[in-house]
Amino acid sequence: MGKIKIRSTTVLAVVHNGEVVVGADGQATMGSYVAKSNVKKIRSLREGKIVTGFAGSTADAFTLLERFEEKLNSYSGNMKRSAIELAKDWRMDRYLRKLEAMLVVANEEEVLVLSGTGDVLEPDNQIAAIGSGAMYAQSAAYALKKHAPTMSAEDIVRESLTIAADICIYTNHNLVIEKVK
Repeated sequence: MGKIKIRSTTVLAVVHNGEVVVGADGQATMGSYVAKSNVKKIRSLREGKIVTGFAGSTADAFTLLERFEEKLNSYSGNMKRSAIELAKDWRMDRYLRKLEAMLVVANEEEVLVLSGTGDVLEPDNQIAAIGSGAMYAQSAAYALKKHAPTMSAEDIVRESLTIAADICIYTNHNLVIEKVK
């Protein structure tokens, strides 16, 4: 029997009307069944000043989150510098290169995506999405930002994740949403 591919998650971060919000669903899937429906994939760091979300293998994501927190401590909470330093490690470290996870990290100024290839990306339109339902959530968020400009960032994240959950079989409606302080 081959390796079971773990699919899970939709994580979405939106900057809108002065708010930064990150949300995720709670589903983890192994093969063709739901292994857990209420996984918390959002973490608040540095007293809520940085919010992260992860997609991919849970154990790998926790490893990356730990490394990211170490970098934050090493670089006085500078999120972008910490992300870049983690990406450097990711590319050079044989162990990290094998991790199957991605991170979204956000503070009051910006949102970054740390990809599984060791890249740090600043998304267009201040919307970042990762995971199985990423394109559904991202598309919905683009449309809502454009056509419902008075919606709050939290409402955009909630509605976009709900749309993704309606379409993506690897995404559910058990949402966790955090606002950057």
